[in-house]
Amino acid sequence: MISSVDVSVYTVPTDAPEGDGTLAWDSTTMVLVRVHAGEAVGTGWTYGSAASATLIRDTLAGLVTGRDPMDIGGTWQAMVRAVRNDPRQGVAGYAISAVDAALWDLKARLLGLPLHRLLGAVRDDVPVYGSGGFTTYSHSQLEAQLADWLDHGFSSIKIKIGESFGTRVDRDLERMTATRHLIGDDIELFVDANGGYQRKQAIRVMRAARDLDITWFEEPVSSDDLEGLREVRDAVDADVTAGEYGYDLAYFARMCAAGAVDCLQADVSRCGGITEWLRVAAVAAAHNLQISGHCGPHLHAHVAAATPNLRHIEWFHDHTRIETLFFDGVLKPAGGIVRLDDTAPGHGLTLREPDAARFLQG
Repeated sequence: MISSVDVSVYTVPTDAPEGDGTLAWDSTTMVLVRVHAGEAVGTGWTYGSAASATLIRDTLAGLVTGRDPMDIGGTWQAMVRAVRNDPRQGVAGYAISAVDAALWDLKARLLGLPLHRLLGAVRDDVPVYGSGGFTTYSHSQLEAQLADWLDHGFSSIKIKIGESFGTRVDRDLERMTATRHLIGDDIELFVDANGGYQRKQAIRVMRAARDLDITWFEEPVSSDDLEGLREVRDAVDADVTAGEYGYDLAYFARMCAAGAVDCLQADVSRCGGITEWLRVAAVAAAHNLQISGHCGPHLHAHVAAATPNLRHIEWFHDHTRIETLFFDGVLKPAGGIVRLDDTAPGHGLTLREPDAARFLQG
């Protein structure tokens, strides 16, 4: 039986000021969960408010303790029911997701299996794309990051646009043009507006950037504006995508049914963990759509390997940096993919507690 659930909160400063179309930040918070059963420990985490740690301690930890670690489905359902009055669309979603990820890691370790094998891998290699290119970066910072991604063999690269809620279109176009020049013609160029544009504005931006051959347009308008996403999707050549703010299956079903996206995004650290990700992927498949993992690459890698309709996962600068700082066993991208370890149980990561401790919140 599960004997205890521990939760810790870490805040890691960014290595430079970061921003996108609608937000700027100088640190990232990780809420890390460890679930114990006998000598085995499963580890999961989320990136979000420290308030989710409080909900885990006060509500979920006692619920999970004493349960069978093999019964993840039952435990997940119990957690969802327990937060009925603290809706999943926010802090509770982050909390459930972190615990669920830890439960899957624990189960795989108890069975002595790599997590992707437990989940039913359909591939050994997972496609990844480089992601960062923040609106706060100078040209030299952007150039250095792009050069690093190219050195690692990424075949797809994403930058942020929609600066200042879409009021700096001139700079957006300059940065897209500079990026295309720096990466050459053979690398796919992705852009992410984080909902910073209005509908027709987003269409005009893509028309102005037609010669740059942009193939991925993420959140051109707010992800709550399904009609707007559909309007942009119908008007531009790039694939339109959204879904990173989905917290339950119904959200993703509505987005798919609206014809709002060409590829659905979902985030294991928000949507309800690995358990819900698998169902979200099935909903996407039922609408003949692929799915892409948003941020947290080591949270997504194993379930991505078990997802037939996967397009890729995001090698996001902030999160890869933190996961490399905190864990042994991190994946190494090469040639636009990461290859999963078939010898390490669970997700294959081991927390380096002394390294993480300097970022621990009191």
